[in-house]
Amino acid sequence: MRLLMMLIFFCSFYTPSQAAQKPNILFIAIDDQNDWIGCLKGHPQIKTPHIDKVAARGTLFANAHCQSPLCNPSRTSLMTGLRPSTTGVYGLAPWFRTIEKFKDRVSLPQYLEQNGYKTYTTGKIYHGGYGRKKTDKEFSVIGPPPGVGVKPPKKLVETPNPHPLVDWGTFPHKDEDKGDWKVASWAVDQLNKKPTEPFFLSVGFFLPHVPCYATQQWFDLYPEETLQLPPFLATDRDDTPRFSWYLHWKLPEPRFKFLQEANQWKNLVRSYLACTSFVDSQVGRVTDALEKNNLDENTIIVIWSDHGWHLGEKLITGKNTLWERSTRVPLIFAGPGITENAVCEKPAELLDIYPTLIELCDLPPRTDLEGHSLVPQLKDANTPRKWPAITSHNRNNTSVRTENYRYIHYADGSEEFYDMKQDPAEWNNLSGDPNYATLIEEHRAWLPTVNEKPAPGSKHRILRYENGQANWEEVDIKADEPIPEL
Repeated sequence: MRLLMMLIFFCSFYTPSQAAQKPNILFIAIDDQNDWIGCLKGHPQIKTPHIDKVAARGTLFANAHCQSPLCNPSRTSLMTGLRPSTTGVYGLAPWFRTIEKFKDRVSLPQYLEQNGYKTYTTGKIYHGGYGRKKTDKEFSVIGPPPGVGVKPPKKLVETPNPHPLVDWGTFPHKDEDKGDWKVASWAVDQLNKKPTEPFFLSVGFFLPHVPCYATQQWFDLYPEETLQLPPFLATDRDDTPRFSWYLHWKLPEPRFKFLQEANQWKNLVRSYLACTSFVDSQVGRVTDALEKNNLDENTIIVIWSDHGWHLGEKLITGKNTLWERSTRVPLIFAGPGITENAVCEKPAELLDIYPTLIELCDLPPRTDLEGHSLVPQLKDANTPRKWPAITSHNRNNTSVRTENYRYIHYADGSEEFYDMKQDPAEWNNLSGDPNYATLIEEHRAWLPTVNEKPAPGSKHRILRYENGQANWEEVDIKADEPIPEL
């Protein structure tokens, strides 16, 4: 009887209300979002008031970079805490759970669930449909899938490679019919239920991923007559290695030449800006619901993108490069324990999100994560950080981004080096300049020592390089083969 009374007394101190004292997590992903965000100043005309408001409430990492400039490997890396060079996941396939070595890997949402969180997901968090099947056991509650939503009867732009997703522009439709609106609505509904147990609510927006369709009201924010195009240099690729083209050898995304000849450059830029502002409005719907339901004081907000996107720079569109436009992404933390209105210029990686959330939520630390907690910078943005941001695209192709420089090493041994303070557009490759030899060697020392071959089942945008032979998606590239222009 005495033992029973003691148990009742003990348990009275541990109630659901106490469990709720753990900070909630609102985890917002934006697909293909480069640094064209107001607080990041990537484009002088961009309007993203809701994302900027979150940044003002917390800490913005202004030098944050993805682990891979492609959806599946980037998201796999963030959610598993491992680099693409460690898992061998470089392409749009495979799903990491099909790899024997990683089939039981405890992902970020699974770890949170193990530690008392109810995990929700809607939209695009993992690539495509990965992680959304009930048998995947990645999340407790699964909402609407990612998607474009309403589409025009036929493509608006006839691109050289007639891929249905590679399209942009406006046509008569409603915001409410878009996939991202439905994703935001579901997230708002969950918050309106005022959950009492700690939650991890992951909300993945599809836009500004192609097709870049937005309603006219968002296009009206960016009049064509005053639209500013991104910095461009026609000879930009003259001092970059031929191997740099192999990373995006043949893709559905068109080259700059097509944009120029088809008079589509302004239309694409305007479409991308419009879609970004639309997504910002959906971020606002979700964060407003958080505040309306008095959940904001005990909720950590994380806003991130899986990688950037080129809009003509380096003579291409799309991702799949190791340059700033493709690797730099928004990364914002706001909420309890995080310094407000702070900007951190130290290099950060998406890989750092997993260990950062563990520390912010005071959960048992893990020793098998390859990222590093950003909590010191969330307390003081000026805190030094010894690690650079490392991005990989296919095996042995790596970018090392420090506070002032970018170093790129390709699988054939060719290199690039840029002074990012003096040359933010990366127009002047300094790899052959002897004055930078020591700096280049210092950056070279950060290249991953583990570089796994593509995992079994790898496909889509896979580049292999063995015995001096480059192979793009199972087809050898001849040494004298012309670089595809479109």
